[in-house]
Amino acid sequence: MIKIILILLALFFSGCLNKHGISAKYYSDCKEYYDFQGYYHYECGEDDIITYEEIGNSAERTYKSAKKTFNSVIDTITFSDPEPEPEPKPKPNVW
Repeated sequence: MIKIILILLALFFSGCLNKHGISAKYYSDCKEYYDFQGYYHYECGEDDIITYEEIGNSAERTYKSAKKTFNSVIDTITFSDPEPEPEPKPKPNVW
């Protein structure tokens, strides 16, 4: 636990928080351009150490695995069988 806290502290103090995530620079180098067909492109965040999207995905995976582990422990303690997954419903015929 202490290692995780130290790694997070190192990331926060070595990087800058900007609107895309944690990066080495406060202002990200963003490319804004129009292609030949006139479509606007905005590419940003290539120099980020970690983005907020990656942080959210990691937290979601951690939450799901912890919930699954907790439920299996409770099922083991109470000697109950896990609920079977319901069979998928057949899709109705379109024709």
